[in-house]
Amino acid sequence: MPLMHFVVVLIVVGVLLWLVNRFWRREGLKVPPRQKPRGRLWFNDGSCVRLRPEHPNHVWSYDFVSAKTHDGRTVRMLNLIDEHSRECLMIRLERRWSSVKVIEALADVMVLKGVPEHLRSDNGPEFVARDLRKWLEGTGAKTAYIEPGSPWENGYCESFNSKLKDEFLNGEIFYSMKEIRVLAERWRVHYNTIRPHSSLGYRPPAPEAWLPKSLGYGEVETATRFPLLHTPDGDYRPTKIDALH
Repeated sequence: MPLMHFVVVLIVVGVLLWLVNRFWRREGLKVPPRQKPRGRLWFNDGSCVRLRPEHPNHVWSYDFVSAKTHDGRTVRMLNLIDEHSRECLMIRLERRWSSVKVIEALADVMVLKGVPEHLRSDNGPEFVARDLRKWLEGTGAKTAYIEPGSPWENGYCESFNSKLKDEFLNGEIFYSMKEIRVLAERWRVHYNTIRPHSSLGYRPPAPEAWLPKSLGYGEVETATRFPLLHTPDGDYRPTKIDALH
C-alpha cells in the first residue's frame, strides 16, 4: 500500500507539472532571467548611498506632480526641495513645461537661496534637455540623475510629493490657475513653517524664514489654521469681523 501511494503521488505531480508547462507555453510565458544581486541604494533614513545630503544647499531635488482643474485640464507642478533641511523651496505651476521655464523657475530660487552643489532629478525630457544642463553647468551646480525606473533613488522628493497629494491636492477642487497657485503657495508656507517633520525632531524645516513683520499678507500666510476659507478665484471669503468694517 505505501508503494502504491507513492506511485499515485508521482503520477499526480507529473500530470500537474505537464499541465503547468503546457499552460505556460500556450500563453507565451517565460521564467524571468536571474538578476545579479545589487547593493543597497539607500540608508534607513531614506537618503541615497550615491549622494547623501550633508548640509543645506548640498543636494536639491525636483520633480513634477500632475493635478487637474475643475474643467479637466491638466496642471503640472514643479516641486523643488532641499534634501538636507527638508525645506520646500518652490512649487511652480504651469499648464505646459519646457526646459526654458524650468531654467526660469530655478533661477528665481537660486537668487534667493544660492546655488546648490548638486541637483537630483529623474530623466524626464525637461530635466535632461541640453540647454538646461548647459545652464546648470554655468552656475556651478552638478546634475545627479537617478537610474531609469528607480524612483526610490529620489526618495526625498517622492516622499514630499506623497505628502503634497495626501494633505493638499486630494482634498481640494480647483476652479482656476490663480486659485491653485494661491493655495499651493499657502500650503508650501504651512509645510515649511508650521507642519512638524519627524525627521527633524517634529520641528518645521524653516520656522524662522516666514515670521510676520507687518500687518497684511505675511500674517495671513503664517496663520496656524489651514486651509483657510477661499473663493474659486483664490480670494478669502469675508468673515463676520470683516463684515463689521
